[in-house]
Amino acid sequence: MKYVLMFVETEEYARELAAMADGERQAAYERVSEWFARYSAQISHHAHLKPAHTATTLRLDAPDPLITDGPFVEGKEVVSGYAEVEVADLDEALALARAWPACPVVEIRPLT
Repeated sequence: MKYVLMFVETEEYARELAAMADGERQAAYERVSEWFARYSAQISHHAHLKPAHTATTLRLDAPDPLITDGPFVEGKEVVSGYAEVEVADLDEALALARAWPACPVVEIRPLT
């Protein structure tokens, strides 16, 4: 089965990362690289997203389509990246997500 793991960055996590000394931040990034290397056989694609303020949102549920800069709704949590994985089942996807060393929230969705 294919799933997408969406890595959700909270405001608190972003503040903690920004407050880290350079060496500590580099070590955090290395843990993420190690995670991707460890699970590379199951990961078919992944990407880090630009910050939420770079987004453009198109609302199609208004009488006239509405385009806004940035996310439409201000949120305390923002998807900062994702990985598409191919695993046997949800349990295996959960195991990968539990091992994620960065953002404190991982949303898991099956692909159709």
